[in-house]
Amino acid sequence: MDEEIRKKILTLLDQHRIMTIATLRPDGWPQATTVGYGNEGLTLYFLCGLDSQKAANLARDDRVSLTIDHDAPQIMEITGLSMAAHAQAITDPAEGLKALHLLMAKYPEQQSSPPPMPSPADVRIFRVTPAVISVLDYSKGFAHTDLVTC
Repeated sequence: MDEEIRKKILTLLDQHRIMTIATLRPDGWPQATTVGYGNEGLTLYFLCGLDSQKAANLARDDRVSLTIDHDAPQIMEITGLSMAAHAQAITDPAEGLKALHLLMAKYPEQQSSPPPMPSPADVRIFRVTPAVISVLDYSKGFAHTDLVTC
């Protein structure tokens, strides 16, 4: 991956805090849900309930597809990321705590009166490692994407 595209990916990751993540249900149908995320470089973290459908889906199959984007006032201003990735549950409490702090850092407006933060034992925390990233940038042409293999 060249440095220019890496910087573009990191900029988009840092500008956003919500992603739509799709997991595979037991019947084979995809299940897409919206979650908050934190990131450290290209590694993303999200959390969900211990007994959530996402956690159960990922226990069976760690493959995910996700998107990170926002609404744009003009169609040719659309930018975003789409990824094929693997999501592994975090078992190390120190990494779990780091992930929670990365997630909360995305919400600076709540720093003065932060909501009660769950402990890593209260939630399932996942580390998302991209395999393929598609960088969408309509300013370079309608539906323009740069495909990056990680």
